[in-house]
Amino acid sequence: MALVWPDMLLFACLLLLFFGVLAFNRISHTHKVYLVFHFVMMIWPFGQFMTSTTGYPGFQLGFVKLSFTALSLLGPGWLFFVLFLTGRAVSLKPYKAFLYLLPSLVCAAGVIFNPRGVFLSPVGGSYLHREYGPLFWLLVVAEYVYFIIALLIMFNALKTVNSMNKRKQLAIAVIGIFVLTGFSVLDLLINVLLAPWLPVIPGLTSLGIFLSDCCFVFAIYRFGMFDILSVAQRDILSHMAMGIIVVDEEDKVLEVNRGASPFLRTAQGEIFDLGKFLSALQTQEETNEFLYKYRHNPQERMQTEIKLQDPSVRHVTIQISPVLDDRKTLIGRVIAFHDVTELRKLVDEMNRKNEALHERNLELIKIQEELFRVNQKLEQMAITDSLTGCYNRRYLMQQLEHEVLLNMRYRIPFSVFLFDIDHFKQINDRYGHLVGDEVIRGTAETVRGKLRRTDILARYGGEEFTVYLPHTNREQAMLLAERILHAIQQNAVEAGDENVNVTISMGVVSEDGDDLKFEDPKEFLREVFARADAALYQAKNGGRNRVVVAH
Repeated sequence: MALVWPDMLLFACLLLLFFGVLAFNRISHTHKVYLVFHFVMMIWPFGQFMTSTTGYPGFQLGFVKLSFTALSLLGPGWLFFVLFLTGRAVSLKPYKAFLYLLPSLVCAAGVIFNPRGVFLSPVGGSYLHREYGPLFWLLVVAEYVYFIIALLIMFNALKTVNSMNKRKQLAIAVIGIFVLTGFSVLDLLINVLLAPWLPVIPGLTSLGIFLSDCCFVFAIYRFGMFDILSVAQRDILSHMAMGIIVVDEEDKVLEVNRGASPFLRTAQGEIFDLGKFLSALQTQEETNEFLYKYRHNPQERMQTEIKLQDPSVRHVTIQISPVLDDRKTLIGRVIAFHDVTELRKLVDEMNRKNEALHERNLELIKIQEELFRVNQKLEQMAITDSLTGCYNRRYLMQQLEHEVLLNMRYRIPFSVFLFDIDHFKQINDRYGHLVGDEVIRGTAETVRGKLRRTDILARYGGEEFTVYLPHTNREQAMLLAERILHAIQQNAVEAGDENVNVTISMGVVSEDGDDLKFEDPKEFLREVFARADAALYQAKNGGRNRVVVAH
């Protein structure tokens, strides 16, 4: 009894696949052929199972005949299914179909009538073990001939098909044919030809049928190979809100959906004259150009927008897409009509809002530019002295904290000047504060003219200034200080009928990069300026108009 279960199990699996395909797929012409083919495949494992479950020879013979009758129909079933799958069924005439079926029908009649046991005969009065006659081998040859023809059709289709998706569909079908053929050959070899010497292995052909059927089910769900185009044309095209007209190269209407009725009146078989359709409208230059391209450049995709008044104004876009064959020859066109009135209203409203928004953005940009200029001015005012344009003391100290850390890390020498204007109080008392301001401003300009771009000049307070000189050792600092002293002596400020000449006193601090060591940059800077201030004080006490270097 254990030997019957493989056939029973495979029959159940095929039955589940049958109902699965029936439940989850749209029934098209190819589906119908497949379901008939599937049903025929199910009969073989069912008959084999039922033969093994009964002990009555009459019942056994009936189920054996049922199995082999289904097997005889399996070959033409493959052939018809392949014809539908490759798109060659349209040329299948009734007499050709009968000729294809004739060898199978002869074999089926021989199986059913089994004259004088010419197909099979029982062994020991039971059909569980049986001997096969000449008609059986004729059936085997006929089935393999069907399989070979189906394979040739498939291979020929693979050579001519350009679609990668279609090629994958056909490749899976070829695999299914090879699987079924292989298992049936194995079943014939083990359970018929070598039966006297090898143990019986049940279910080989049933397993081949099941696996080949799995290939088709996989192709159904993975590649959707059953009449996708016809289903799409029937369901999608007819229910689209957009108007669709399909015409051939002579503008004969091949298909028109219900969505086209609000735009024009036409039917299948009529000639669609686009020029006549557009002539009833108030055509513009753009529409005339569109019509010219339609007539003289039929292989181009094109689009235009028209206005229909029936009675309200409607905006309608017309899109034309060419249908080309493998040689890029025009065989038809798809013309789509789409009502974009609401979209046009939304676009116009959006354009009005965009214009208003654009004007507001321009105003905001002007405000932002003004704020940017004000911020720049405020930032400049925050770090510079308003009288001289030099940096102020706060900015100087912030910069120097960062600079001395870099100088210590990379061992960079630097110098600091601290100077003020000699006898500045007397100038203020004699000539007034306005002349005093001009003296301060002129002194700053003279010093700035002698400095490098990397040097920092800052007003330290009142008439006192400081200069930070990066990458400057003592000798270089002294040369620059003397140059500045001389330039200040040559500078004169007008005070009415008189010219005011001034001098400066300067204290200089120079640090060698190799000896820079400190932990707190602020404390270090306080020490530096204290030394510079002491040197400046020494220059004042030494008679002014001189430079003193701190030690």
